[in-house]
Amino acid sequence: MARLEESSSQAAASRLTARGAKTRSRIIAAAADLMHVQGVGGTTLDDVIAASNVSKSQLYRHFEDKQALVRAVIELVGDRTIAVERRRLSKVTTLVELTGWRDGLVENNALRKGRYGCPLGSLVIEVADHDAIARKKLQDLFSVWQELFEDLLRRFQKAGVIPPEADISQLAMGLIAAVQGGYLLTQAFRDVAPMAASIDLALAYLRHLGGTPVAAS
Repeated sequence: MARLEESSSQAAASRLTARGAKTRSRIIAAAADLMHVQGVGGTTLDDVIAASNVSKSQLYRHFEDKQALVRAVIELVGDRTIAVERRRLSKVTTLVELTGWRDGLVENNALRKGRYGCPLGSLVIEVADHDAIARKKLQDLFSVWQELFEDLLRRFQKAGVIPPEADISQLAMGLIAAVQGGYLLTQAFRDVAPMAASIDLALAYLRHLGGTPVAAS
């Protein structure tokens, strides 16, 4: 009987743990959606409580304050963003395919006329100067994103698309900067043209390095 009671107690604890994890995930997801639209500063914990349909005590059981919640949001948004970019970029082996990646990015941003900017970039603007831990999390995520571009560019080198002496790290950083600058200006102008122009210039430079005419697609 004692073993049965112990087993039942452990099963109940396991269910509670699973339930708690589900509640925590729901809170983070709701906060991420709100902060993407309203910004970190414009989103209150009461907003998150209402959107995630939890009580205040439930929220504070998982997050001691808003700062802790924001850090969890960064992890979620980062995982989502990197997963999407990894899927898109891992298949790119030619400049034509990289141009297709560019087209998809620009077209997707055009659907919202640049509203809300890059999910990661927008978080940097709001938290980097106020939370060193959050800034480091974001820095690490952008480093992973840069590594995806570095992997792509190494494939380009092996295929002879760009010369072997090209500085892969610098080129990858330039691509990240082109994307982020494009997001920011598109958000300011509500016009996707700046994003298209900034990425096009980066791709034109890659073509130049490989000796391909700039006008080529």
